[in-house]
Amino acid sequence: MKKEQIITRIKEIGLVAVVRAESEEKALKITEACMKGGVAAIEITFTVPGAHRVIEALAKRFSEDDIILGAGTVLDPETARIAILSGAQYVVSPSLNLDTVRLCNRYRVACMPGAMTLREVIDCMESGADIVKVFPGELFGPRIIKAIKGPLPQAELMPTGGVSVDNAAEWIKAGAVALGVGGNLTAGAKTGDYDQVTEAARLFIQKIREARGQA
Repeated sequence: MKKEQIITRIKEIGLVAVVRAESEEKALKITEACMKGGVAAIEITFTVPGAHRVIEALAKRFSEDDIILGAGTVLDPETARIAILSGAQYVVSPSLNLDTVRLCNRYRVACMPGAMTLREVIDCMESGADIVKVFPGELFGPRIIKAIKGPLPQAELMPTGGVSVDNAAEWIKAGAVALGVGGNLTAGAKTGDYDQVTEAARLFIQKIREARGQA
């Protein structure tokens, strides 16, 4: 699938599940619970032990129609290349690393580096980022999206951090093209309650659709 199609699908769904876990097995269970709740865009972070093996397993288990598989917490091009070879269709970073963006563009893999200030957002856009991850989002809340899009209406922004069911609609209405959600989506996994993860996923999708006038 071409990277333009990947980006389009992520924006259509509006939600990227950020999967952090203490083990490969738990990461796989969280992923399946999120998918069951309607979240196809899954970001396996490289804080997960054996993250590349999790990505590999998911790439083999599910088709491109079922999952949009990404790698998160990618700090350098070496990690990005491992992720891509394992099956990642997009790469997400907490900050901008130019060599990582260059590598992704070289292989036509969607790239989402992180930024917080206006200068950092512009740097990401000029480097060739497909979407800019606004991180950590909880520092300013949804108003940061509106503030950035004032001078940069063309910016494609995805907040991560501080996004909850309660404020999801606010982020979307402020102009976010998608939301990156970790703990507020996957909290149930801490106690082994994967049904709670599935329900949270459904709620997030519902809130996003309502905010877009699609419900």
